[in-house]
Amino acid sequence: MSGTHKIFDYDVAVLGGGSAGYAAARTAAGAGLKTAVIEGGEEVGGLCILRGCMPTKALLYAAEVMHLASHAGPWGIRAENVSFDFTKVMARKDALVKDFADYRRQQVAGGKFKFIRANVRFLDPHTVKLGSADRPAGQDARQRVPAKISAAHFIITTGSVVAPPPLPQLRETGYITSDDALTLTRLPESLIVLGGGAIACEFAQFFARFGVKVTLIQRSKHILREFDTEAAVEIEKVFRREGLEIFTNTKLTDAKRDGHLKTVSFQHEGKTVSVSAGEILFALGRVPNTALLDLDKAGVITGRGRIVANELMQTSAPHIYTAGDCTGPHEIVHLAVQQGEIAAHNIAQPGRPRKMDYRLLISVVFTEPQVAFVGLTEKEAQARGIPYLAMSYPFNDHGKSIIMEARDGFVKLLADPKSGGILGGACVGPVGGELIHEIVMVMAKRMTVHELAATPHYHPTLAEIWTYPAEELAAQISDVPATWRGAPE
Repeated sequence: MSGTHKIFDYDVAVLGGGSAGYAAARTAAGAGLKTAVIEGGEEVGGLCILRGCMPTKALLYAAEVMHLASHAGPWGIRAENVSFDFTKVMARKDALVKDFADYRRQQVAGGKFKFIRANVRFLDPHTVKLGSADRPAGQDARQRVPAKISAAHFIITTGSVVAPPPLPQLRETGYITSDDALTLTRLPESLIVLGGGAIACEFAQFFARFGVKVTLIQRSKHILREFDTEAAVEIEKVFRREGLEIFTNTKLTDAKRDGHLKTVSFQHEGKTVSVSAGEILFALGRVPNTALLDLDKAGVITGRGRIVANELMQTSAPHIYTAGDCTGPHEIVHLAVQQGEIAAHNIAQPGRPRKMDYRLLISVVFTEPQVAFVGLTEKEAQARGIPYLAMSYPFNDHGKSIIMEARDGFVKLLADPKSGGILGGACVGPVGGELIHEIVMVMAKRMTVHELAATPHYHPTLAEIWTYPAEELAAQISDVPATWRGAPE
């Protein structure tokens, strides 16, 4: 605990009721700490359930079904005049989200900890002021909210919000965000997507597969800039084949309305280019939701709005911890959950601290083909000066993927050149988000390419493709140590 004899209202107050907040509260309450969760959002559930993972993947799967039905010819299947009902597509998504959100509300209201619907800001390092939450009329209306509460410890899990636009003209022109895209009642005829990250790419392909003319504009040289270049190039190839227009290495200069159309201008290859569409999707990322917390009154340091934390998830104020998108460094829900659990554990068990370990960092983009990696990419290994050997194998030379007509993409392994220990893996291909977990398990057990190559894989399966680059790398590395201690932290 804090070491002070002052009596607080709660041992732990968790600010935010999303995935990180719920994980933190569950862990703290399970350790016997008097715990409260304070949530000020309009809905309960957090980004993943309400506006992130679950709704977007529901829509992307619908788009995949639509695409397969429309391109069934290679299997000898006739599916003429394939059509869709967008209202039903969105209704199914809404029903799924409602089920997930209802379950989360049951969890937070289950009595293991106090759940308070209120906005919050710090008054001092141990006290927060509570205000009216942004919630639908009548929801939790009978709950009496105290003016303020005190706690020995806080865990800040307030998540993120859509980033502000880089051009003032965009505000005047008007645009939709990824949040807005999930509530559309009809499809635009044409769409400009600003951004080339995971959110931008997923939505761009979703809209294109439902017949929207899509133009994607990206600042960096390639889309998906955090991945290796060949992964980005592969997705760009697929996007262009499916009719998307892509401009990379650009700089936005202007935006305006032109009748019923919206126009975006940008620099590209030394020229000014203008593109018009019925709507603009602003998908240039999210920023930490910390601006209204008055963190300076709590002694919590931020960097560009992001809460600075150590590997214990402890902030600059020793009694305040954090987790999730408001701190990062990676906006991934399973990491947010792990961070929340570690923060609560370290409050409850300060003598047995646990640390975050990002060695098994996983990232997945649910385009088709899917893009996934775990551990080091070649780009990161080169930037950090870490020696490695890399080997790839394409899906267009793999039995099961050929059967599936899933010929785009490849798998890649990075290995330590002396020991053969696996440093990272990447997959651009069918169900890549599933296939990458084989390498997650291999790296978790600190296996070498020799051990992976020797592990039996059933034929014909997609998973056996990993054995081919593993065999090639094993043949290059003859000095196999008795033990492998794992990749650099």
